[in-house]
Amino acid sequence: MNAANWGETAALPDTTCYLNGAFTQLRDARVSVLDRGFIFGDGVYEVLPCYGGQPFRFGQHMDRLDRSLAELRMTNPLPRAEWAAIAQRLSHALRDTHGAAHQLIYIQVTRGVAVRDHAMPSGLLPTVFVMASEMKLATPVQREHGVACVTADDFRWEKAHIKSTSLLGAVFARQISIDAGAVETVMFRGDHLSEAASSNVWVVKDGVVMGPPKDNRVLEGIRFGLIEEICRAQGLRFELRPITRAEVFSADELLLSSASKEVLPIARLDDQPVGQGRPGPTYARLYAGYQQAVAALSA
Repeated sequence: MNAANWGETAALPDTTCYLNGAFTQLRDARVSVLDRGFIFGDGVYEVLPCYGGQPFRFGQHMDRLDRSLAELRMTNPLPRAEWAAIAQRLSHALRDTHGAAHQLIYIQVTRGVAVRDHAMPSGLLPTVFVMASEMKLATPVQREHGVACVTADDFRWEKAHIKSTSLLGAVFARQISIDAGAVETVMFRGDHLSEAASSNVWVVKDGVVMGPPKDNRVLEGIRFGLIEEICRAQGLRFELRPITRAEVFSADELLLSSASKEVLPIARLDDQPVGQGRPGPTYARLYAGYQQAVAALSA
């Protein structure tokens, strides 16, 4: 049976990727089955948004990559200038050959190839993989009416602050919302808000924008800093503190943020309306500020 019969290459797009120092076609890229990323999920990743081929918040993404690698006792295998060059080459290639106006650059670094053993071996050559995909932004209908989300207990591990490739917990959490016909799964650890399956969650009450504290239970999204900057520019109060389930369900507005969602309003949670059941004024101000930050890339 050939590879295409197994679905190995038939569904892969004909795009350029980067693997261990070389650019190649995604369908031709190969990694050892003994790579610790494949065996253990022993690696980290980043998703860098590019608007018109221009990386957005590049420095902040690199800072988080460094933090995640340090938690795995690894050093960054490439200088930032090289990461930037790879990202721009792949984003421009996808834009020029496939017409993708905006791109997501997926970066993955694993510990490398070794005989299977749980202990962390030293001296390995890291596996470095980068690919580009089209960034699909929220639709005008979603922005006008808001989206539906569901809730679930946060059953993932206690080191959610690491952007780890070990994402089975997030996969299960996201499937909960898919099964319910919703956009995201908002999760709680005990009585307190943590985050969504692949997004951060923001609570707005009486004009105050609130998010969970930066600790090991939440991945610090790049939009943490950006939303704080926008709030400061818009004259909005911004707080990071523990947020209870009751506060979430009594919020005036609930928002999601991520690379592709940017800032997105939640109109219904567990089939109950959030606030007035439609996007609110704070969302409008944050989204406008976000678009100003994007526009500054080409200014």
